Amino acid sequence: VTPEIEALAAKSRENNRIDISLYDKYEVKRGLRDLNGKGVLTGLTEISEVKASEVDENGVSHPCDGKLYYRGHDVEKLIEGFTKDKRFGFEEVTYLLLFGELPDKKQLADFNELLGNYRCIPPNFVRDIIMKKPSRDIMNAVARSVLMLYAYDDKADDTSVPNVVRQSLQLISELPLLAVYSYQAYRHFHVGGSLIIHEPDPKLSTAENILHLLRADGKYTPLEAEILDIALVLHAEHGGGNNSTFTNHVVTSSGTDTYSTVVSSLASLKGPRHGGANIKVVQMLDCIKENVKNWGNRGEVADFITKILKKEAGDGSGLIYGMGHAVYTLSDPRAVILKRKAFEMAKGKEIEAEFQLLSLIEELTPILMKEVRGVDKAMCANVDMYSGLIYQMLDIPPDLFTPLFAVARITGWCAHRMEEVLTG
Repeated sequence: VTPEIEALAAKSRENNRIDISLYDKYEVKRGLRDLNGKGVLTGLTEISEVKASEVDENGVSHPCDGKLYYRGHDVEKLIEGFTKDKRFGFEEVTYLLLFGELPDKKQLADFNELLGNYRCIPPNFVRDIIMKKPSRDIMNAVARSVLMLYAYDDKADDTSVPNVVRQSLQLISELPLLAVYSYQAYRHFHVGGSLIIHEPDPKLSTAENILHLLRADGKYTPLEAEILDIALVLHAEHGGGNNSTFTNHVVTSSGTDTYSTVVSSLASLKGPRHGGANIKVVQMLDCIKENVKNWGNRGEVADFITKILKKEAGDGSGLIYGMGHAVYTLSDPRAVILKRKAFEMAKGKEIEAEFQLLSLIEELTPILMKEVRGVDKAMCANVDMYSGLIYQMLDIPPDLFTPLFAVARITGWCAHRMEEVLTG
C-alpha cells in the first residue's frame, strides 16, 4: 500500500465511523438484530421455521432443543426417512422447499429426470468462461459464472413465475458444476495440479455428481454419498432472516433478474460471519492441534481456548468458531445430526482424535465463556462445528467448503425468491 493510499485510509477511519453509543440513543436496529441480539421481524415466510424456545401455560418463553422445519416437516424426521429407505434426500427437499409439498414417487422421478437434464452448462462455457482468468477464490468464480449464464438465457429478464421456476431449476442443477469446475481450473492454473473435467451423469444425485466430478477416478462409496447428501439437506434452507436469504428478498423486491439475485446471495454467503465460518473452524482446529501437545487433556485444551477467548491466540478475533448461534441455544439440530455422522465416519480411524478434540471444544467453550467473559447463557455448537470435519473426511478441499454451502442453499434462495415474486 502506498503512502497516499494509507493517508486516505486514515481519513476514512477518522470520518466514516459512527459512534456505537448512538445506536442505543436512537434505538437503531443493527441489521437483523436488536440491541439485545434478538431477531427483528422484517418479513414473513412459510418456507421454513427455526424453533429454539417454547412458551409455557403462563406465557413465559423457555429455551428448548432446537428444531428446524421445512414446510412444516421436521428435518430430522425427513432425514430418518431418507436414510432408512436408502435414498438421496436433497432433490426431494428441493421439491418440498420450492413447491410446498413432498412429491409422490412419480413426481420425484420426473423431477429428478428434469434436474438431471438441466445438469449441464452451455457448450465451451468451461473453456471460454471458467478457464479464462481462473479466480483464486471459488465463490467469486462461481458468482462470475452465474452472471455470465445471464448472457446465454434468451429470457434472462423475464420474471414471470414459469420462467423464474425454470431459471431456478437450471441454476440449482448447474451450481455444483460451476463450483467443481472452478476449483479444478484454480487447482490447475494456480497450484499446478492436473486438470480434471468430468462430465456429469444425469442419472446420479447431486451428492453423487459432486464426488464424481471432483475425484480423479470419479469413484466414491455409498456412505460418502449419503453423508454429503445429508449435509446438503441440512444446509438447503434456514429461514428468511439469515444474511444471504434476507439479501435475496431485498434484491428480488427490486424486480431484477434471477441471476443477479443469486449472485447477491453468493456475495453475502462468502463472508466469514456467514457461509465462510466452517473454514474458520478448520483453521481454528489446526491452530489448537499445533499448540496443544495432548489433545485429550482437558486442562491443556482449556488453557489454549482461554488464550483464544482473550485474543492471545488464534486469529485474534476472540471467537471460538463453530460455537454459538443467533437463535439456537440448547442445541442446533443440524450440528447434532452432523456430529453423529462425523463420528460414524471417524470411528476407529486416525481422524477420530480430531473429532474428539472438537467434542471437547464444544463441551469446554460455554464453561470458559463464563469464566473468562462472565457470559452465563446457554451456548451450543452450530452447523459449522462438524461440517468442515465431514468435508475433510470426504477429501473435499477447503476452497470448496463455502461453495458447497451455496450449492445447497441456492434451493432456499430460489424458494424465497419465488415467495417474494408471488407476494409482490
